[in-house]
This record gives sequence, C-alpha cells and structure tokens, in this order.
Amino acid sequence: MVSTGESAPNISATVANGEVEAFELDDHLDDGPVVLAFFPGAFTPPCSNEMVALQDHLGDFHDAGATVLGLSADSAFSLNAFREEHDLGFSLLSDMDRDAIQDYGLEIDIEELGLLGVANRAVFVVDDEGDVAYDWVADDPTNEPDYAELVEAAESA
Repeated sequence: MVSTGESAPNISATVANGEVEAFELDDHLDDGPVVLAFFPGAFTPPCSNEMVALQDHLGDFHDAGATVLGLSADSAFSLNAFREEHDLGFSLLSDMDRDAIQDYGLEIDIEELGLLGVANRAVFVVDDEGDVAYDWVADDPTNEPDYAELVEAAESA
C-alpha cells in the first residue's frame, strides 16, 4: 500500500468530467496538490456521502490550490451520471481495469454487495513533486475520512 513520503504511482484512467477523456495523473501535478479519493462504488450510500462531503469542502480545497479527484472501478458513463446526480464540481476517474486500485494497494471485495476487486475507501494528497504528502485508508469501507484534516493536508502539501 502506498504511504506518506513515497512516490505516488501515476494513474492512467478515463476521466468523467461531463465528457469522457483520457487522464494521466503526472500531467496534473504542476497544478498544485492533488487529492485522490478512492471509493468502492458510485450510487452507494457511503460513497455518495463522501463525494458530497468533498463537494461541500471543494472551496477550501481550491483555496489551498488543490485539485480533487474521485476514483472508482465504475465506468466513466456511470461516474458522469453520479456526478450529475450529486452536482459534483470535481472530476471522477474510471479505473475499470483496476490498475490504479492495484498500484495503490487498495483492491478489496465487498461480497455482500457483489462488488469484487473494487477500491477500498482511501484518500491520498499528492504534492507537486509527485510524492504522497498524506494518506488515509479506511479500516472499514463504510468509514469516511476526517475532512478538516484532508483540507489541512492539502494546504500543507
């Protein structure tokens, strides 16, 4: 699992930002810190709650110069519908091949929901050098991060 102080693995994924386009994390590091919020699945209550909470703090993240990105194994088309339903002002990344989920060591199964090989809930703040400045990984995928702590990590990155 990726930890604070380590180099963040690059992410090659499909971005759902209202459109559907290719995305490379390395291309966005010069823009300031990146907050990567991995989540198990769109349209599930805990994931909806987390993404809405990140949206509620989006102004604070922007004030810190940070870009917020959600990431799951859902399709970009599902993620665009999820963004629209919750009026999210940040992009979501589709990792259907699960490369990023595996690179970050976050792959889990939630068998009772039929979610196999999905991302555990986790948040990483990646600084403009490409290093992990902050990491939080849920011990239970229904848990949510401390959002004030995330904002502080983005401000410090």
